[in-house]
Amino acid sequence: MNVPTDTMIRKPRRTSKPSVVSFLMLWAVLVGAGMAGSVWYAGKLKHQIAQDVERQTAAQIEALKSDYIKRIQELKTGYTEEMGKLESKIDSLNELLTFTQDNANSKTDNSNKLYTQISELKKQLDQLKKELDVLK
Repeated sequence: MNVPTDTMIRKPRRTSKPSVVSFLMLWAVLVGAGMAGSVWYAGKLKHQIAQDVERQTAAQIEALKSDYIKRIQELKTGYTEEMGKLESKIDSLNELLTFTQDNANSKTDNSNKLYTQISELKKQLDQLKKELDVLK
């Protein structure tokens, strides 16, 4: 049987094959999007880490500053106390030197008597202060 070719039923050809070019373009878009996403994420992480480090550094600096101020105050207090002790020692040495100088003069008896009287007056004054405190 011979069938004419015009009357032959043709099978439709598949013309919608995915082409290699469109596949490569899709692949390039996906790779580009992945790279752009990783660059964005890396930048975000870098910024976040920089903020964390800055915050930690500021906290450490503040702690060091407060510790430094505390130590300076302690040193100042100790210095002031030591200066007070040295001042009292210097005053007592000056009194002793004055007394010794008075003893070296020819008027030793008068100065000794005067110093003794001053000491007695101080004792009496201290005793009067104590009695006054008791009365209050």
